[in-house]
Formats: sequence, structure tokens, C-alpha cells
Amino acid sequence: MQTTTAEEVAARIPDGASLMIGGFMGVGSPERVIDELVRQGRRDLTVIANDSAVPGVGIGKLVSARALSRLIASHIGLNPETQQQMIAGTMQVDLVPQGTLIERIRSAGCGLGGVLTPTGVGTVVEEGKRRIEVDGKPYLLETALHADFALVQAFMADYLGNLVYALTARNFNPVIALAGRTVVAEVEQIVPIGMIPPDHVVTPAVLVDLLVARG
Repeated sequence: MQTTTAEEVAARIPDGASLMIGGFMGVGSPERVIDELVRQGRRDLTVIANDSAVPGVGIGKLVSARALSRLIASHIGLNPETQQQMIAGTMQVDLVPQGTLIERIRSAGCGLGGVLTPTGVGTVVEEGKRRIEVDGKPYLLETALHADFALVQAFMADYLGNLVYALTARNFNPVIALAGRTVVAEVEQIVPIGMIPPDHVVTPAVLVDLLVARG
């Protein structure tokens, strides 16, 4: 497993990249990597995440820096800057129901083309999507979501890259770790191999490409 710095990770992420970022209103987001993306002036990013947090926290820092051209999320209600940029037309915002969003990400990680959901049938959500009937009931096909990079935050890793999350910071992180072409884990501590019991590992090392220590 390669350990690196937030600076090096941000340098690998080009303008125009697509990123999945863990966290729920900033809890469980990889703050140091986000700070570096802002400091290095990254632009035209597509971010896939549960929400855009609040100004000054997590993904909210990228929004304030105007680093995003597109956001795919389930909630922007607590970040007025996201709303302002969406209304001004400088950022495209795709609002997706939270359950549908996480299932689209999970589908990508599991090698599926998408999921069928009844959410949105008969509403404006249906526009541009395929309707498929199963046993006489209508569903919408929601396609899988992939990203160039998945940026996760974990409480602990060993030097192989096995990850453990803490409390609510677990949120979206384990699922997005399945769906990024390159998976970067920002961790609070890295411990010797063997200190994490196998049954405590949430994200196995085989999914992780790079480790960034917060300490």
C-alpha cells in the first residue's frame, strides 16, 4: 500500500475530474485532501456526494472556491452558496433522492448497470429515463454512477490499507470506496498489520489505492 500526502493526491486529480466524496454534512469528509484541492486551484470538478455541507466545511470549501461545475447530490439546503451558483447557472446541480443516489453508487461498485426504483414514477423525475414494468408495476431505470476518484475518510487503517470507520463518519464512505477508479483514504491513524481484527474491517485493502495520514 502506498502512503502519500494530501498535496500529492490533489496534484494527481486534474481539472475536470469526477470525484465521489464521503461524508454527511461534512462529517466523515476528507478535509485535508479537500483543502489541498482548493489550495491548488482545481476547477471544473464533478462531485458526487450526499450533500454540499455548509460554507467552510467539507465539500462546502470546494463550492466556495467555485471548483465545481457539476454536483450530483441529495441535499443542498444548508449551503446557500450552492443554491446561488445553481440559480446563476455557474454550477449544474442534479438532485437525486438519497436512497436512489446511494443505490446508483452501489450499482457501479457491484458491476451493475443501474437499479429499478418506483421513486419518481409519474413525476418530472421520470423525464428522460426509461420506464420498465416488472410484474405489472412501473419502475424507473436509474443508471450506475462511476467516478474517477473516490475520496473517503476513515478512523483507522493498517499498512495494507484495510479501513475502519468511526460512528456516523461511516455514512457514505464504504459505498463510495466501491465505485471510484482510484480510491484515496484519508485516515486519522495508521497502525501495524494485525492490529485491526479481520471482522472489524469495513473496507478491505484490495479496494484502496492510496493512504493519506491526517497526523
